[in-house]
Amino acid sequence: MSFEGLDSPKLKRFQRKITLLSAAGTFLDGFDLTVIAVAMPLILNQWDIGPGLQGLITSSAVIGSFIGALWLGNLTDKFGRKAMYVIDLLAFVVFAALTAFAQAPWQLILFRFLLGIGIGADYPISATLVSEFSSTKSRGKHSTSLGAMWFVGAVVAYICGILLAPLGPSAWRYMLLVGAVFALIVFYFRVTLPESPRWLASRGREKEAEEIMLKITGKRVVIKPNTNKKQKLRDVFSKSLFRRTFFVCGFWFCYAVAYYGISMYTPTILKPFTNGSQMLAYIGSGTVSVLGLLGAIIGMNVVERMGRRPLIITSFSGLSIALIILALNPHPTMVFLVILFSLAVLFANMGGGILNFVYPTELFPTSIRASASGLATAVSRIGSILGILVFPQLVVAWGNSKALWLFAVAGLVGLIISVLLAPETKGKKLEELNNEAISTPNEEIGDEHGKMA
Repeated sequence: MSFEGLDSPKLKRFQRKITLLSAAGTFLDGFDLTVIAVAMPLILNQWDIGPGLQGLITSSAVIGSFIGALWLGNLTDKFGRKAMYVIDLLAFVVFAALTAFAQAPWQLILFRFLLGIGIGADYPISATLVSEFSSTKSRGKHSTSLGAMWFVGAVVAYICGILLAPLGPSAWRYMLLVGAVFALIVFYFRVTLPESPRWLASRGREKEAEEIMLKITGKRVVIKPNTNKKQKLRDVFSKSLFRRTFFVCGFWFCYAVAYYGISMYTPTILKPFTNGSQMLAYIGSGTVSVLGLLGAIIGMNVVERMGRRPLIITSFSGLSIALIILALNPHPTMVFLVILFSLAVLFANMGGGILNFVYPTELFPTSIRASASGLATAVSRIGSILGILVFPQLVVAWGNSKALWLFAVAGLVGLIISVLLAPETKGKKLEELNNEAISTPNEEIGDEHGKMA
């Protein structure tokens, strides 16, 4: 197949557009998943909600994203990148708006769950589309920028909280409504993007792929029929792909346990140290989010020079060390907590938090790329739910510092998985990686980092 035209420097502007509109989706993911943590103290003031119901409200979007990633990621491989790319934004617009008008906790849980389906779908859809349109040399930077924009959304959620909190008891409704407004703008621009020519070719629609290549590159190419056996979702558990599947699901699961647990409860953990000041808790939590964004930006700018494998190992190493120090201190101060939480999310987001948009799209063939990415996203949502729902129970049973061992252990397991299994995919074309995925024996996959370095 002839996709060398996508490596042309003349396409940088078009590729930046694809990346920007995809990153706008992950911005919405970050905003919508974080804003509930910002809004929760105000919701608790307005409604009489116990710990169990609070956990359901906080985790409902994450639970929905599990279904969205698994279900709609598979549909993206069947019906196309663009169709699902536009449809999932409708969920953001409609259900983000409905959450703002919820009149009871059960309504907020339901609408957040449905919003989560769209959130989960956007991970594999956006990451796959960016990967398939990017040039080989900039694929890592473009893909990791999606992760960076997630954290921009998280920071904006805290900024909205600080700006809108003075509006009174209903300020949380305005916070949730902002997400719908952002989504409407992104939806308008996404409808203008073309279908992925790589996906069209994988479905035997070479002529349509050639027309799109002509339209975006200005040159006519001949795309030969794909002679490789078309993969199905169950093939991610085949002999040649299982360890790749275990790696992407494993490291993303561990990252999600640690990151989501920290990010969703930072305001709650910090509030006892602020003399009851909700604004000070927001500022401290916002500081942690800003450092998390800085980590993502650092990772985005070094991924093509440093490589995927060294970056993810460094990421989990720093995350684990910061969390172990936190867990070993039973009587922390406000400043100590903010600094260590900031270092933890900085290291987490520098690798694990952005390479989750890279590895799943690079390690699997085009015919199941979105499905495999959706599966990895779904597994990570299990980690997110674990971090969100189990942590409060551990705090009640053990106290804050001992409960943080949940996140520290997750970081250490992620480090072990990365050291043993992380391959180096830098500088390889997707078609080359496709062929390796199909032909690499299972026993050799663990050694791929040596051959790809």
